[in-house]
Amino acid sequence: MPAHSEAPAATLGLEPLLPGDGTSGPRPEGDGRLVEIAVDAPGPSGRPTYSYVLPPALGDAQPGEAVIVPFGRRQALGIVLGAGEQPPDGREPRAVVDRVRSDGPLVPPLVLDLARWVSSHYLAPPVAVVRSFLPPGMLERLELVAERLPLSASGDEPGTGPEAALLAQLDGSPRRVRDLAAPEGRAAVLRRLRLLAAEGRVTLDWTLLGASSGPRFERWVEAPGTASSASPGRLGPRQRAALDELATAGGPVRSTELAGRHGSATIASLARRGLVTIEVRERPRRPLAQRPPTGRGSRPAGTTLTAEQSEAVARVRDAIGRHDPMPLLLDGITGSGKTAIYVQAITASLEAGRPALVLVPEIALAMPLVDRLRADLDVEVAVVHSGLGQGERADEWRRIRSGGVHVVVGTRAAIGVPLADVGLVVVDEEHDAAYKSDRTPRLQARDAAIRLAELAGAAVILGSATPAVDSVGRARDGSFRRLILPTRPGGSAPPAIELVDLRAELASGNRGLLSARLVEALEAIDTAAGDRAILVINRRGSASVVLCRDCGAVQTCPECLRPLVFHHAGYTLRCHHCGTAAPLASRCPSCRSPRIRYLAGGTERLERVVRERFPGLRVGRLDRDVVERRGAAERVVDAFTAGALDVLVGTSLVSKGLDVPEVTLVGVVSADVALNLPDERAAERTYQLLVQAVGRAGRGDRPGTAIVQTYQPDHPAIRAVVAGDRSAFYDAELDLRRAFGSPPFGRLVKLTVGLPERDAAQAAATEMAVTLRARALDGATDVRVVGPAPAFVARRAGRWRFHLVLRGPDPVRLLDPSPGPAWSVDVDPETLL
Repeated sequence: MPAHSEAPAATLGLEPLLPGDGTSGPRPEGDGRLVEIAVDAPGPSGRPTYSYVLPPALGDAQPGEAVIVPFGRRQALGIVLGAGEQPPDGREPRAVVDRVRSDGPLVPPLVLDLARWVSSHYLAPPVAVVRSFLPPGMLERLELVAERLPLSASGDEPGTGPEAALLAQLDGSPRRVRDLAAPEGRAAVLRRLRLLAAEGRVTLDWTLLGASSGPRFERWVEAPGTASSASPGRLGPRQRAALDELATAGGPVRSTELAGRHGSATIASLARRGLVTIEVRERPRRPLAQRPPTGRGSRPAGTTLTAEQSEAVARVRDAIGRHDPMPLLLDGITGSGKTAIYVQAITASLEAGRPALVLVPEIALAMPLVDRLRADLDVEVAVVHSGLGQGERADEWRRIRSGGVHVVVGTRAAIGVPLADVGLVVVDEEHDAAYKSDRTPRLQARDAAIRLAELAGAAVILGSATPAVDSVGRARDGSFRRLILPTRPGGSAPPAIELVDLRAELASGNRGLLSARLVEALEAIDTAAGDRAILVINRRGSASVVLCRDCGAVQTCPECLRPLVFHHAGYTLRCHHCGTAAPLASRCPSCRSPRIRYLAGGTERLERVVRERFPGLRVGRLDRDVVERRGAAERVVDAFTAGALDVLVGTSLVSKGLDVPEVTLVGVVSADVALNLPDERAAERTYQLLVQAVGRAGRGDRPGTAIVQTYQPDHPAIRAVVAGDRSAFYDAELDLRRAFGSPPFGRLVKLTVGLPERDAAQAAATEMAVTLRARALDGATDVRVVGPAPAFVARRAGRWRFHLVLRGPDPVRLLDPSPGPAWSVDVDPETLL
């Protein structure tokens, strides 16, 4: 299996192998068993896995466990995958050095099987896949820990010398070896520790519990029943007050709280006298601990499921009962009650004794869905997404691994959570591009979820008001079952859609972001009645282009050569591709003219315009810049849902998953942002954005209005939204996909080469194209090699980039061996830009 070679996996700073440790020579005949291990280090052959001997002294390491292996002249971390094979070159496998201390495999068998599939399907190193399934930093914080054994176990100890000095440092709790004083050097300390371990005086263990990913502990203080009988004369007033508080509490009290009131010295003195006991307990970090229940469930109180919803629930229950993993495409218009079906499906899975996994595309959508699940179901819910702190992610991971969770809700980061079993997998907004990872492993979480369901024998629901074109195609060919929800519960009508031709606005002299019609609609918002509005512009910042009025030069990113975006917050220019920031130029860098102009605009500018023009409206913003600040997205969504904001401005984030009945107006400020990108999914993405955005309006008792501003009112995607003609749009898109052999009628692989010199990158891409075309001819395959062509962002991170695209039934077959370290491989790419 070829390995993805975009960049070598990060290796750990382990100590080098020491002479005479017995790990680098040939193994004795019949000593130990062969195991396949994914090594967290790049090998010269590019092989993703290697066979090692597991010595009997190390016990029976299970698949999914972490081990230390010799790799070249040093040690590396490895993950046991299963039984190994004798190397084909006849060389004797080397022996595993040690097992890493843990409470079992890092990933259960089900998740390890999924990792194998992801590695094979997306051409990613197995260890990189396992790493992505674990809490961030877990594999990077491998520590060698030494602990002194009790005297009864170790016997007489030397009174002087280096060994005695080492043992003195270990007097107490386990210590990290790197924290021990090493006057003779680190290698000498390691030798002495190994000698002491061989003599039974100390234990040496590798552990993955680093500071940020390990459990957090706290001390609790309790007064035993005999403490109250202590003579008051023997105690000071602070000691007596502490004992009285403990007696009143009737149970343990946190040491920090007690010490804050009575002093830490007081608590210590009581402990020395035996008047209190101190117990160390784990203090789990719970993302939901401080979030009160909202009480608002998946459907209004007192309502029942519609006939279509009931039919969908029956189909899902049947799939759960039969362990049928065929995907159920829940195709329901916006506001049709898909979440209510999720709740019923989760209930059915839990009744069968199996937990559920629910995926959402964005962090901002996780908490609203969790709130509804907690309101409807009395279950333990875990949340997993990249916005959590490392400690929170690690604690949620441990909680899931222990089996103490019924439902896991998360973004694509949750696809590899350590569930030993799963009875239901839900992928909400299954069409969303955010499910596709842009870094190794470049997995598509929706497709990985389908594979997880197949491995577990679980039902899988793919829910969306605008299903992906390839999902609709698979439903039509019978690969998916399609369940349609054509109406909203309660009979509320979809919002009225109005088109505003921005060409006419421009001709009338209006060069602002808001058309006259949208201004009129915003002025008509009845805030006293609780009406709210959402404004969508799928572009961040205050100005998309900064140019000189005299010479026309555009300020661009020095790395990517793409226009820099002006952000009013901080008065900086930022590149949205690589993150480079630059100060504002008071004069044109090319001609030194002071006539700098800011063109177009994004969410930041739109927010400022609305605030200035409508000072009576409370305005909030939700975009990627906000989401990057921890907890900010939740605060904005909660404020808008609770009525603390009247207008929510944002990118496509505000068009997904928000179910706020009081929203009566949705304005799409620019429907053309992505429409003309040179990508075959451009029309699909625009159609989905518009339908999702429009569907936020009119979900309550009051009718809704959606105003769509566009320079292309006659584009088929926009006309389909206004006419509500879903079938015509999907028919046309599927005809185009069939003509080009794109999914679902074929597969795509995108290869990207990046080199410092442009000519070298183009030459490498041309040479690769010739090689792949020759392989296609030799193998008599019907794979087409398209390109090379410059990437849409031609230069990034100091490298010039060229693309090749492979189209065909099985284009991955051409990539054995893998392209090489200068190349990245994107299997089933979300975009060809």
